[in-house]
Amino acid sequence: MLTLPNILTLSRIVTIPLLAFLLWWPDWEVGYALAFVLYCMMGITDYFDGLLARSSGAVSKLGIFLDPIADKIMVAAVILVLTAQGLLRGPYVGDLHVIAGLIILMREIAVSGLREFLAGLQVSVPVTKLAKWKTTFQMVALGALIFSGAAPGWNITFADLTFNFPHLVGIATLWTAAVLTLITGWDYLRVGLKHMD
Repeated sequence: MLTLPNILTLSRIVTIPLLAFLLWWPDWEVGYALAFVLYCMMGITDYFDGLLARSSGAVSKLGIFLDPIADKIMVAAVILVLTAQGLLRGPYVGDLHVIAGLIILMREIAVSGLREFLAGLQVSVPVTKLAKWKTTFQMVALGALIFSGAAPGWNITFADLTFNFPHLVGIATLWTAAVLTLITGWDYLRVGLKHMD
């Protein structure tokens, strides 16, 4: 059933290839600026599709199915492209910042599988406040990393080292999201283990 909330969700899914295309060339500042605007618009539609569905009583099975998939595909696509183009490389540990992205991707896959398993047992796993904070830090992190490609000259100097400020914010919030990912992932796993014999 194609309600307005479902159309907004589908629009996020079909826009993901365009977002990945704009991120493909790390030296293309205009592309990264367009990608940042597109990413923000996708985040806004994510907020409004749920709000509209709940306020109008138009929550549908299709929407419940598509919304988390749209979010996970977008996050995975951005992390993969940013990794491929070297934007998860950063101060002090270089490529090891990729581990934060990997933790997030692994948790998304594991929790999706766990939710599917528990749904077969008629057990629902509510989203916790901490999981919502994880999502917030994750979305800020990816947005900041995208914006860093659009603003390569926005630098700060600290202790004789020069950093791109949006990139630094992106890396810091990505690691925060990764830590919260581990905590919330373990919480979900504990619930799941109670139903496994």
